[in-house]
Amino acid sequence: MHGRVKVKSTAQQEEEKRKEREKKLKLYITARDACFSKRKEGVLDDDALQLSQQLLSSNPDFATLWNYRREILMHMETVKNEDEMQKVYEAELSFLESCLKMNPKSYGSWHHRCWVSTRLPRPDWARELSLCDRCLSLDDRNFHCWDYRRMVVKMSGVPVDQELAFTDRLIGSNFSNYSSWHYRSTLLPLLHPESPDPPSPSGEPPRSSPPPSPQSHSHRVCEEQLLKEYELVRNAFFTDPNDQSAWFYYRWLLGRAEREEIISCVFVSREEERVAVAFSRPVNAQTVGLLLVLDGQLQRVEWRSVHPRFKHSPVWICDLPPGTISDIVNEHNLTVHWTEKHTHRDCALYTGRCESWCRDSATDQELFRSELSVEKTSVLQSELDSCNQLQELEPLNKWCLLTVILLMRALDPLGYEKETLAHFQTLKEVDPMRSAYYSDLCSKFMIENTILKMEYAEVRVFSIADKNLTTLCHLDQLLLVTHISLSSNQLEQLPPQFAMLQCLEVLEADNNKIEKLEGVYQLPKLEEVLLRNNKISTLADLQPLASCPKLKHLDLRGNPVTQTDNIEAELAELLPSVTHLLL
Repeated sequence: MHGRVKVKSTAQQEEEKRKEREKKLKLYITARDACFSKRKEGVLDDDALQLSQQLLSSNPDFATLWNYRREILMHMETVKNEDEMQKVYEAELSFLESCLKMNPKSYGSWHHRCWVSTRLPRPDWARELSLCDRCLSLDDRNFHCWDYRRMVVKMSGVPVDQELAFTDRLIGSNFSNYSSWHYRSTLLPLLHPESPDPPSPSGEPPRSSPPPSPQSHSHRVCEEQLLKEYELVRNAFFTDPNDQSAWFYYRWLLGRAEREEIISCVFVSREEERVAVAFSRPVNAQTVGLLLVLDGQLQRVEWRSVHPRFKHSPVWICDLPPGTISDIVNEHNLTVHWTEKHTHRDCALYTGRCESWCRDSATDQELFRSELSVEKTSVLQSELDSCNQLQELEPLNKWCLLTVILLMRALDPLGYEKETLAHFQTLKEVDPMRSAYYSDLCSKFMIENTILKMEYAEVRVFSIADKNLTTLCHLDQLLLVTHISLSSNQLEQLPPQFAMLQCLEVLEADNNKIEKLEGVYQLPKLEEVLLRNNKISTLADLQPLASCPKLKHLDLRGNPVTQTDNIEAELAELLPSVTHLLL
């Protein structure tokens, strides 16, 4: 064995590493404690700056030390001239680069660099952009760097078209660069905003629009540029159909502008002497300046949401003083003013009428499909054809299937209903982990279609039985519905939003999985509730029904609650208005 180098055992190596770590840890703790002591004593000198630098060089995620470092630098600003601070901050930027090499995603390092750059007397923004380019070349999804780049671009005034070209380069080299697609979505509305309102039929010029800004609420892109974007993203997902980045961007392109903020419906009931107002978005009527004028006189009313759970709601109600509109021989004119948005809606209650309303229908508002020009419609049809071709090649690609559904919704939701349902079924099979999401999305689309059919038929009956619904949505659009049929679905509750159905008289919800009735709350006209074969198990689950003063008919057959001892007597006490009870 002579002449051979003695090899240390694994145990010996581990012991030596442990001792080395302990030695480094003691030095680190000593330096940390010394740094904390200096800060506590208010020491703001070069030694403290150097000591914090030593610690941060080994651990750049020590937020307290970055804070201490900023305190020192701000103190230096008071005792040094501009040229001296320029050198100090340039040295700080160099130090930060070394920290970022150690951890390119260090929150503290990027935040401190942003702070330093904004205080630098003569910042070199070209250098900072170059740094961002280098970092993104190593990791194109480093969101810290993307955030910092946006700050640099804003501070240095880099033209938007130059940044758009930057995303072109990154996407061209890697279609999977999700961050670049997202950044592109923020730039396009600034560079190619949707055109302002066209001239009116009367020949009036369009309303002037301010130039777009990064804070603008408009996220829509002009049609000409949209067509170019469709081609770009189509190349991406045909290249790699399973990459989600391009598909998400495509879905953004297919999105529509935010709805105009309006009063979409005013309903007035002579019998309840109640006014219900529906908005195009959830609001807090107690803070947005909602005024009610009746026959030219401002009324002092108290607005309340339809359910205690809601501070913001698309539907609000108020009660008029007794005797205000109860006499059926009188005619009344009512106006609701939304002062915050400088808009209003009128409603007339004519002689002999018990109720009246004024509203925009879902078909008028184009709620559930895009408003498309002839050109764009033909292009989207072409996009649908392209996606159908891809689906033939990739029949189990979930991104393609979902996009086909969205294109069909944009073009003709009713005409493509059968194909949409078939695609949803395929999605559940190829992506079972998200089957619940697909069921909810399918339910949403089915409800939208049923609302459209109901309004085309000009009826107040909403029937969507036996459609495998798992959720309820768009209930604010059902404010005027008197009869709703939800039987034979997969519903587990009637949510608080259900209280928006202020005109509802008959509720059919047999053969579901309903356990909670929270939304059947203070429905003033509700007379009949059919809940056979559900999962209502306690008397407390039926408590919301007690708030419906006209309830007369209740069918609870096939629910666990019917097996409770003395249930009939307890229900008679809870619901004294019910005269026909089926257990």
